[in-house]
Amino acid sequence: MASAKPKKKNPRLASGRKRVRQDVKLNAANTSLRSKYRTAVKNVEKAVLAGDKTKAAELFAKAQSIVDTVADKGIFHKNKAARDKSRLATKVKNLALAPEKATAA
Repeated sequence: MASAKPKKKNPRLASGRKRVRQDVKLNAANTSLRSKYRTAVKNVEKAVLAGDKTKAAELFAKAQSIVDTVADKGIFHKNKAARDKSRLATKVKNLALAPEKATAA
């Protein structure tokens, strides 16, 4: 019973009710984009860990677009987006420069 949330009150004014309706839609859209962003970054990192150069480069190109879109919409700060892109680019670049692993069978 300690974790009971206080019940939200409904706004009285019509403009307040409309604002609540808009906020629900915006929250859903932002959550979706935030999830898409994180998934794109995660996919690039998985490809890098797997050592797949071509797949990592391909996924990085797609991730860049998603990261820029999310930053433009203000969901994440533009500096965070730039930082994440830079870190991903470094990982992909280091993977491309790394010598091929010898697979002894």
